[in-house]
Amino acid sequence: MAGEPVTSLMVTTDITVGGMTCAACVRRVEKKLAKLDGVTATVNLATGLARVSHPEYVPAEDLVAAVEQAGYRAALPAPPAREEEGVAHADTSDAAARQECERLLVTALLAVPVLVLSMVPALQFRNWQWLCFALAAPVAVWSAWPFHARAVRGLRHSMATMDTLVSLGVVASFSWSAYALFLGGAGDPGMRMPFSLLPSASDGTAHAALAALVPLAACAVALAGPTAWTSTGKAGTPARIRVTDGRLVLPSTGAAETSAYFRVANEGGSADCLIRVASPGAPGGIALSRHRMTEGDAAYDTTIDSVGIAAGDSLAMSLSGVGLTVSAASGQWRSGDLVPVTFEFRRSGRVTVPAVVVRPDSVSLQ
Repeated sequence: MAGEPVTSLMVTTDITVGGMTCAACVRRVEKKLAKLDGVTATVNLATGLARVSHPEYVPAEDLVAAVEQAGYRAALPAPPAREEEGVAHADTSDAAARQECERLLVTALLAVPVLVLSMVPALQFRNWQWLCFALAAPVAVWSAWPFHARAVRGLRHSMATMDTLVSLGVVASFSWSAYALFLGGAGDPGMRMPFSLLPSASDGTAHAALAALVPLAACAVALAGPTAWTSTGKAGTPARIRVTDGRLVLPSTGAAETSAYFRVANEGGSADCLIRVASPGAPGGIALSRHRMTEGDAAYDTTIDSVGIAAGDSLAMSLSGVGLTVSAASGQWRSGDLVPVTFEFRRSGRVTVPAVVVRPDSVSLQ
């Protein structure tokens, strides 16, 4: 009938986002996507994945374009690859990880001597400051290149991130040290930098320009920190667990056990592990179990001690996978009752959620 509001079906699309390095990047991507009509998005920094809820009339290509306009790389997830393609992708990922580890190792080898020479006067030989300059130059340029590249890309989109801060700090400290060495007197032979507020030359003359060697050392050493943090894959957020869709199967007459199923999602940047489940409504206990099938298609359960949940991943309990075996008494529950269940995770602690009692025929195999 004319005049009635037209509703649009909401769909969910996952988008891989590249180039994010901090929480500011996450907020920028989410805000950019939210500007589209009817669109909401949740971005996971650790996995580089944006889960977007949008009306059916908003095409996925518009979502990708919005992320790219924000200054980041975006693409729709590729379809499941064949085994050969999966191996090739794994090799590419391993090569990238090795390259980052090599960058970290070279940065550490160059930065540590700069720190030691700058902080231990007894080791400062003639023209030692020029050796520090030679060692710090590759750190400020090659080691910091990923930060510089991302900072420039951010400037093109009028945004500042943690990369901007790191890049500006490296450029400012290294530039000032280079000026002091070449033009400010800090490069004179015999110069020393003792532990004092005002460094001096060997002849007792005060040279404030020697202070420029402090940012030179700081440039090399401080850059090693962010490089190590990102290269080892720890630039993420703690595990953030969400438990939903709780269903407890109504036990049949005379049965001593029943099953329960939940959906457990880890929306954080670190892995976690489910180690224990309990409920005051099940004094006999709740066990984690894995449902298996024999060769003759006979079903059976095996008890397991724990279930790992990777960062950005989820566990959907089902009859054909992981579930909960719950002790029960006949007539204890009725369909529609809510039973509190407490999940205990190794890192996230305890999470208590309700499970609704459902009839056995309402639980599917998936």
